[in-house]
Amino acid sequence: MESTAGRLARLGFADGARAERLLDELGPEAVGDYDLLEAIVAAADPDLALTSLNRLAERDPSVLGALRGDAGLRERLLAVFGVSAALGEHVVRHPESWKVLQGEQAVRRPPQEELCADLLLAVGADPEAAEPVAVPPPGAGAFSTPTLSALRVAYRNHLLRVAARDATGSATLGEVTAELSDLAAAALEAGLAVARAEHGTGVRLAVIGMGKCGARELNYISDVDVIFVAEPREGEDETEALRLATKLAQGMMRACSTATAEGSLWEVDAALRPEGRSGPLVRTLASHLTYYRRWAKTWEFQALLKARPVAGDMELGQAYVDEVNEMVWEAAGRENFVEDVQAMRRRVESHLREGGNGTAAERQLKLGPGGLRDIEFAVQLLQLVHGRHDPLLRRRATLPALAALSRGGYVGRDDARALAEAYTFLRQVEHLLQLHRLRRTHVVPEDTADLRRIGRALGMPIDPVGEFTTRWRRHAMEVRRLHEKLFYRPLLQAVARLPGEEARLSTAAAKARLEALGYTDPEGALRHIATLTSGVSRRAAIQRTLLPVMLGWFADAPDPDAGLLGFRQVSDKLGATPWYLRLLRDETAVASRMARLLGTSRYVTGLLMHAPEAVAMLGSDAELEVRPKAALATEAAAAVSRHEGDAETAVAAVRALRRRELFRTAVADLVGRVDIEQVGQALAELNDVTIQAALDAAIGKVVLERRAPLPTRFTVIAMGRLGGFEPSYGSDADVMFVHEPVEGAAEKEAADAAHAVANELRRLLALPATDPPLLIDPDLRPEGRQGPLVRTLASYAAYYARWSSPWESQALLRARVSAGDPGLGERFLAVIDPLRYPEDGIDDAAVREIRRLKARMEAERLPRGADPALHTKLGRGGLSDVEWVAQLLQLRHAHACPALRTTRTLAALRAAVAAGLLSAADEPVLAEAWRFASRIRDAIMLVRGRASDSIPVDLRERGMVAQALGYPPDGSEDFVDDYRRATRRARQVVERVFYGDDTRR
Repeated sequence: MESTAGRLARLGFADGARAERLLDELGPEAVGDYDLLEAIVAAADPDLALTSLNRLAERDPSVLGALRGDAGLRERLLAVFGVSAALGEHVVRHPESWKVLQGEQAVRRPPQEELCADLLLAVGADPEAAEPVAVPPPGAGAFSTPTLSALRVAYRNHLLRVAARDATGSATLGEVTAELSDLAAAALEAGLAVARAEHGTGVRLAVIGMGKCGARELNYISDVDVIFVAEPREGEDETEALRLATKLAQGMMRACSTATAEGSLWEVDAALRPEGRSGPLVRTLASHLTYYRRWAKTWEFQALLKARPVAGDMELGQAYVDEVNEMVWEAAGRENFVEDVQAMRRRVESHLREGGNGTAAERQLKLGPGGLRDIEFAVQLLQLVHGRHDPLLRRRATLPALAALSRGGYVGRDDARALAEAYTFLRQVEHLLQLHRLRRTHVVPEDTADLRRIGRALGMPIDPVGEFTTRWRRHAMEVRRLHEKLFYRPLLQAVARLPGEEARLSTAAAKARLEALGYTDPEGALRHIATLTSGVSRRAAIQRTLLPVMLGWFADAPDPDAGLLGFRQVSDKLGATPWYLRLLRDETAVASRMARLLGTSRYVTGLLMHAPEAVAMLGSDAELEVRPKAALATEAAAAVSRHEGDAETAVAAVRALRRRELFRTAVADLVGRVDIEQVGQALAELNDVTIQAALDAAIGKVVLERRAPLPTRFTVIAMGRLGGFEPSYGSDADVMFVHEPVEGAAEKEAADAAHAVANELRRLLALPATDPPLLIDPDLRPEGRQGPLVRTLASYAAYYARWSSPWESQALLRARVSAGDPGLGERFLAVIDPLRYPEDGIDDAAVREIRRLKARMEAERLPRGADPALHTKLGRGGLSDVEWVAQLLQLRHAHACPALRTTRTLAALRAAVAAGLLSAADEPVLAEAWRFASRIRDAIMLVRGRASDSIPVDLRERGMVAQALGYPPDGSEDFVDDYRRATRRARQVVERVFYGDDTRR
């Protein structure tokens, strides 16, 4: 036979034996009262409900009879006892308070005036007075414990009634939050009455509810956000009036937040006032309006969406709200509004994507990913964007605003319904968390008993823990999923003929939203969206799935318009290819990376336009690894061999290979897979391979045309940045051509053949094509453009022996073999080594000449109008400064220090430190400036699609370059400051090491 304890455990008590004992203590009538037992068992936490009832019955036994005779009381009291230990404690401490749950008054929602009158009476104030003043007990001060405790007891009696209606399901979430907000407003009024008793009534003071209090969607326990507005009475001094108003405001806050034996109500937070905690607590209306007109940020207008007069001088409060409301809805026309909205949206969306920080953040109902704040911010941002032209959106509370957004077509109907369900569920859970101990918390507990109580309170009796956890996680994930398309799905509906009866975003509203998201050409963006999504094809259907998410990714990129245009162009080329849209749909990382690249780099977009199949590379970081030079050379040689006899087609195939590898390197660069030295190495080796393949094709053509073997050996010497493995994406290939007649060949015949090869090589690589050109620049050869294009090795040796100048020795420091006959190339390097690495170093006259040339270059070669501080090549502390320091060290010491015999700038600096020729403190300063300037040059080319040595003057372009370098959207000024700082420090080293005498060491 089952024991009583066992039966009670089966009914839902966690501790059946203890429940049996507590029931026995209630007496025989209670033990046999099955209605009472049923009500206890129905509570969210039967053990907690029984414990509180047992304690109450000890203080007031009459409650048991009342419970037997009043089914409504029984349901309400035990429902509250089952969710709130704190309210149970309140009722036990004040046994008469359970009576507020009797009769019709318990289910009736009291009007604001009644709540206010009750709490004013609790502090001894006259509710009918124009400015109620508290009357403390005889001999006690205004802020005496009896007065403040009476306020708290009265407040909690009303809270008990709200909780009872909430726990029994007789009030909706909206009704509960509205009554909690009205109750808070009444408490503020009573607190102000207490303050008046201490400080007097000689000023008009209005209390503006903000946040959830202003929107009438307050929690059970929450800071109450307020703003104070004051005006002197007629004929009164403003300064004195503000001083008194400040004392009243401080007194009101103290009346609500001071801890007594009955606890405190909640904190009153005035941090949303102008200038925050740094500003005065109280201002006049004119002072508020001046601040909002001149200095307020977009987030402050977002906060003012909720503003509502709640206590004090309601006429003054309403005047404040009327004035600021106009400003709130005009905020969309303010300077920087778009940037502010983007920043706020990015903050929320990055928060959603990152998923918070650890377990605690994941369990946050309010601030966790997919939590309440995400929904509230999204709704408020959409209100700010569209409320300027649609007054129907001007709602304070989240759920009414969301409904209005749905009715207007600003949010999809199904999306709005799902968000409303999630918001309602999360708020209900938040209320249950706070009711338990009447503490401010938003963290879902991990304790099973707590989860069980919450689940049962939400109507999940079978598996409360499992079912609650599943629903909570599902709602959070749904919020995160919906947030990705919340701003963008209606844009598709505005331009595409989609089925459904719901309202659509008007064209004007769609343009406004696109502008707020950062699109500078909203009309063009809408045309692209329409082209991509219109129709009934499978392609259009997949695009309709992709675009709501991708529009957000484009908006996060530096140039959303370019990103969307590039996506349309690539899609037009690949749209019929089966794998393309499937790849983007199924591989989120590919679509995200593609959107980021298209919205950042016109250079990458151009490459992708002519090699759209390269999209497949974006699916794996392994695909972005720079390919070895040997593998590229083999592939290029195979292409030339495959098209033997057709030099143009062969080189076109090689240039296509180069285009593909440029794309790989540029993407790896933009996503941070390679550093600037690796980029230079990859580009130099790719150019070497391209030149070698073009040289092979050129030789083949010349041989074919001559119908005889080539009568000379031919090599290409890399110079400048190509020689130093430091080219940028837009660099020409600086080279010199060297030939050496084969044995028995006539010198003129060999020279003619060599010139034919060199000219054909240049022609092939400069042919008009969709690929980025590789322009061959031979101007660093002896005598420059006036000298012969190709010389024999002997001619070079003779020239350098007789005519060489210091600048040519300096230029030869970069010389290395790029392509052609390797033996000839090595013999050429042997010829020039004595010039670039002279025994005992260059003399003082040569040093003076190099310094003079450098100074002249700084004065004359800087483009007219260029800012020397922002020119990455010739500016102070830029590339030229650092490179000339390294080269002067090489010219002076490389003969004695073989480690200095390198064509690379940074390697030369490191070798100089190792040899004791450069301070270990100076090298990183120079290297940092060189890397920074090199990265900027590359970023400018990637962003704009054309080369430049100057940091853009245009602020938008500058911001795009900064973002490509990894700075945040608002980091343009930090980017320039960082560059100025790095180059200023480098210039100081240059002044000392290059123009001083530190290179002599």
